[in-house]
Amino acid sequence: MEVYGFNDSFSSTDAPQELAPPPALPPKQRQLQASYAASSFSSVSYCVQQTKVAFTPEDGSATQGISVSVSNSFLSRHGNLPVPSYKSVFRSYSQDFVPHNQASVQPFLPSASSSSPHFPPVHQSQSSDLAVPLAASPPPGTVDGPLSPSQESTYHGNTVCLPSETSFTDSPQTPSESPAVKDGHPRDPSSVGSVPGKENRDGGERSPKSPDATESAQSEEEVDELSLIDHNEIMARLTLKQEGDDGPDVRGGSGDILLVHATETDRKDLVLYCEAFLTTYRTFISPEELIKKLQYRYEKFSPFTDTFKKRVSKNTFFVLVRVVDELCLVELTEEILKLLMELVFRLVCNGELSLARVLRKNILDKVDQKKLLRCANSDQPLAARGVAARPGTLHDFHSHEIAEQLTLLDAELFYKIEIPEVLLWAKEQNEEKSPNLTQFTEHFNNMSYWVRSIIMLQEKAQDRERLLLKFIKIMKHLRKLNNFNSYLAILSALDSAPIRRLEWQKQTSEGLAEYCTLIDSSSSFRAYRAALSEVEPPCIPYLGLILQDLTFVHLGNPDYIDGKVNFSKRWQQFNILDSMRCFQQAHYDIRRNDDIINFFNDFSDHLAEEALWELSLKIKPRNITRRKTDREEKT
Repeated sequence: MEVYGFNDSFSSTDAPQELAPPPALPPKQRQLQASYAASSFSSVSYCVQQTKVAFTPEDGSATQGISVSVSNSFLSRHGNLPVPSYKSVFRSYSQDFVPHNQASVQPFLPSASSSSPHFPPVHQSQSSDLAVPLAASPPPGTVDGPLSPSQESTYHGNTVCLPSETSFTDSPQTPSESPAVKDGHPRDPSSVGSVPGKENRDGGERSPKSPDATESAQSEEEVDELSLIDHNEIMARLTLKQEGDDGPDVRGGSGDILLVHATETDRKDLVLYCEAFLTTYRTFISPEELIKKLQYRYEKFSPFTDTFKKRVSKNTFFVLVRVVDELCLVELTEEILKLLMELVFRLVCNGELSLARVLRKNILDKVDQKKLLRCANSDQPLAARGVAARPGTLHDFHSHEIAEQLTLLDAELFYKIEIPEVLLWAKEQNEEKSPNLTQFTEHFNNMSYWVRSIIMLQEKAQDRERLLLKFIKIMKHLRKLNNFNSYLAILSALDSAPIRRLEWQKQTSEGLAEYCTLIDSSSSFRAYRAALSEVEPPCIPYLGLILQDLTFVHLGNPDYIDGKVNFSKRWQQFNILDSMRCFQQAHYDIRRNDDIINFFNDFSDHLAEEALWELSLKIKPRNITRRKTDREEKT
């Protein structure tokens, strides 16, 4: 199975302009830089020192490309990677290949005059809509010292070598976007940095620094927080709670420092913090941007042999795997898939086969889940299959059997809901981003209107009374099963205005009033919250209250405080969602009863609100008063 495949093509662009040497370079290196900037990129050849195989295009202006695939069998082999000779120009990211045990090689030189970080021109292919920027790198001599004779001849001959493991310092860039262009609009070169998604909050333009001001400017330059590894320095950049305050230890910080703190997974005291971060990060950073930042931090420290830095890179990698594993299927875009498959390819090239296999398995699992979801959505719902006439009436089944089948249907939908769907619904209320949650709430509403319709369609008062008592018995069994969703769906139907206004026996009305105390809205649903706190899983909670709590937290707390992410708000959101996550982990053991499921008919046969009111007014016109129940007299 082909898992990784891409096609990169380059063609020559306008001739680069003459570049004034930066003042920080020694005289010899200035000459090297000026001579290189004046040359054309169309005749550049690429080589890997370790294998001594050169990639030399026959025609520099022709559009060429490569397709590379990684299979299971390739991942399991641990031999050297052969480098065949292709008639195409291969991609030259500094992060694409990091061969082991290879001498440090200088990266590309800048190709245009600018005082900002230097990037070579993007070679735009005419046969492909993918333009890949070359890696950003400082001029020769500014990374690893003066050039050796062999390296000097290499640069004069326009031969560029792929960097070694020890020389990797640049950040990864996405192949679909140049750092100098964002959303089709040119960016200020001063805002283009080597860190993906680095926030530039000052908003001002940075002028070129003179040699006299270099030392002072370096001290004021913004620190790359994604490269921090010292725990004390990380904690110093976080906003922590004051002594004696309640709540989480971390109150706020920049998005980058919160991410870095979450990668300290080897600290047992940070387990809950990491869970809270992974649950709520979507409220201040997109999944794609988070993956880019984690990838940057991993590749920043993976080449080092130092034990501590190696552990930092591994911790970061497994946080990335966790992010991929918890992606919603609607979040699995083509851009994210391409980004992840490129990382798998680089891991293979670097010899990290075990890590590549783990990440690749997660990607394939997500792709398979998305395919299964498409197949499931293509199936017709039960109500559209032309089900035969219902077998009898509701009274033909035992109350506890009906309660079990209602719970089975609820559980199938409840377990499909992904936590990010609930979090994003409270903020955006977007049905496309919360498809499973939308399906679950529609199921609740359909069930409630189905119950109302069955009762109101009975012509005789005794038949309506009998059905109402039947549903009260079903609610009793639902309460034993800890299914608060169906319990409240039926209760909301029995307590709806079209039904409540009718004449009922005193015993029936009092029995219903006793069940209604559970959804009493006074004191913020205190009775329901107390009942929910005492249950043992499995349990299906009422999601309406969870969404209400999340909405209150979102509207009542700012996202940022003094320019920093308000993590106290995210901690409250995490506590609300964590209880729901715990209930999703415990499953019911209930056998399916097709007779009862077919009787429900997907709860599709129900009347609208207007029709229910017409039936209610037909049964009891408005000018006829009825006896008030004890519950209504108290209110």
